[in-house]
Amino acid sequence: MGPSFNEQFDQHGVWRREFALQLKRLAEWMSSHELMDAAVQERLARLEEQVRSDKVMVAFVAEFSRGKSELINAIFFADYGRRIMPASAGRTTMCPTELGYDASVAPCLRLLPIETRLQVQSLAEWRMKADRWQEIPLEIGNADQIAAALEKVSEVRKVSLDDARALGFWHDDLVEENPVPDADGLVEVPMWRHAVINIPHPLLKQGLVILDTPGLNAVGAEPELTVNLIPQAHAVVFILGADTGVTRSDLSIWREHLATSAESIDARLVVLNKIDTLWDTLNSAEQVQAQIERQCRTSAEMLGVPLDRVVPVSAQKGLVAKITADDLLLESSGLPVLEDALARGIMGRRQSILRAAVANGVSSLRAETSRVINIRRRDLDDQMAELRSLRGKNASVIESMRHRIEQEQREFDLSTAKIQAVRAVHLKLLRDVFQQLGAKSLKAELAELAQTLQHKGLKLGVKKIYVQTFDQLRGTLDKAQASGTEIQAMLGGTFRQLNAEFGFSLQVPSPPQLEHFIGDLNQIEQSHLQYLGVGNALKLAQPEFAERLVRALAMRLRTVYESAANDLELWSKSATAQLDAQLRERRRSFARRIEAVDRIQQAASGLVERIAEIEASEEELVQLEQRLQELTGRLVALPGTAGVTAADGLAQSA
Repeated sequence: MGPSFNEQFDQHGVWRREFALQLKRLAEWMSSHELMDAAVQERLARLEEQVRSDKVMVAFVAEFSRGKSELINAIFFADYGRRIMPASAGRTTMCPTELGYDASVAPCLRLLPIETRLQVQSLAEWRMKADRWQEIPLEIGNADQIAAALEKVSEVRKVSLDDARALGFWHDDLVEENPVPDADGLVEVPMWRHAVINIPHPLLKQGLVILDTPGLNAVGAEPELTVNLIPQAHAVVFILGADTGVTRSDLSIWREHLATSAESIDARLVVLNKIDTLWDTLNSAEQVQAQIERQCRTSAEMLGVPLDRVVPVSAQKGLVAKITADDLLLESSGLPVLEDALARGIMGRRQSILRAAVANGVSSLRAETSRVINIRRRDLDDQMAELRSLRGKNASVIESMRHRIEQEQREFDLSTAKIQAVRAVHLKLLRDVFQQLGAKSLKAELAELAQTLQHKGLKLGVKKIYVQTFDQLRGTLDKAQASGTEIQAMLGGTFRQLNAEFGFSLQVPSPPQLEHFIGDLNQIEQSHLQYLGVGNALKLAQPEFAERLVRALAMRLRTVYESAANDLELWSKSATAQLDAQLRERRRSFARRIEAVDRIQQAASGLVERIAEIEASEEELVQLEQRLQELTGRLVALPGTAGVTAADGLAQSA
């Protein structure tokens, strides 16, 4: 068996730290050799941000009493020597809870009151209103204090049926989903709408985010959780009880919130928890194993997943085994098998995606920097040819050459007005695209859907409006793609003209590719259409609930549009940075040529010296190119576990 999830996550953290260190050294090296321009700087910043802020979210989803919080304790918090998340009988997570770490915030538990459901703001909007959250400091190193504080996520309060209805926990038409009223006609609802735990656990510090979700009633009542947070998780662990198998409510959660597409099944793990309830002294070990395997097969068939995606586990025995260092019990609990599946599935897939993105970024960085080196090389070749033509020539010929260089420089300076005009047209076209992808445009595209959802009563035609809306959204991205291609064609024509007039070597990059954002839209559409199933039709009849759904959708779509606009902006910078680089290098070349002629006029030995300097500079450029290939190559090839050696090697070569 390979490394556990915790070990593999540690290795991923080592790789990320070493990558950031090497990237910093590469940036310093490039600055010291004047190879840094706006596009290269942006590319380096994007790579650094991409790796530094990379988060891996694992969502744990289950109906009540499936042992979900106990499983989180067993996998992530056994080192505390006790339960951290509330997991005892009658004490379970009642509100969606995120566990992560932000170094800029003191360790704490933040709680959003349930009453915020009565207002239309989305969770994302509430996150920006710190004063509306109750904050409880956490004493790191004091496991008892942390556990006592976290018990607040299990708090409930009793409210009238009218209040429960307004908060989304009582539906007159969904009797079987409603909580049972007490003798006074009051029902229990969660005290909190959402909880965020900020704690410097080693895995959370490295970018792991755990999303602990409560049961079906709470999941269904919070549309943002279902259509935004869970679909964006890199993996979803769905927990069943081995003693109950797949119940009707389990199946309801799976069908309505998790089984989105064939591709998403790869990111789903089904845990058959509480297998210790099947351990029976009256049955042989073989009989118990056969019973567990039968439950796994039945669960896989009912959920429509491959059998190897169902992992039998006893979270409670696994936690006890880790705390008491009982290797035999740990193996019997099945926890190591689950951790291995998490490591291979989530971490393996996440690392390959991140490394592929890094490889693309480094490749573009290398190409842009190589272009600057090639400009310098060509200018040196031109200077060398010019100087060699002066061998044996008299003073008047040398003076004539000086005048010619000055004339070229004046003509070149006059041409910059034309270049500025091209840039103005380019920026206008780009602003138009940014407007198409702006918040105002998005609001207009969602207007009809928002209006339809806010009508009272059942919304029978809402699926059709959803499909039309997403067709429009895809059309907007297609138009942005077409505009990018148009800008690329315009720049291509201009670059060819400048290359012919001034001997530049400008190459316009390939048009920006926005297809993967269309894929994001398809995924969002799928999760929303699934949410519109029969089970939620009655909830959608409430205008307040429908409005929360639209606001959650708008926040998610804004992220997609902003990311597409950012990609276009980076592409634009890459195109125009070449122009800036070649203008800068050409001005530098004029200054060097005039300086060389002046030195030749002043001393007979000046020509020989200058030719020798250019030969040395050409050799330096060869070495620069080699070092660039070497340093960027190391970034891509950096291993996850042996990164320290690679970093040491870079320190020596720098």
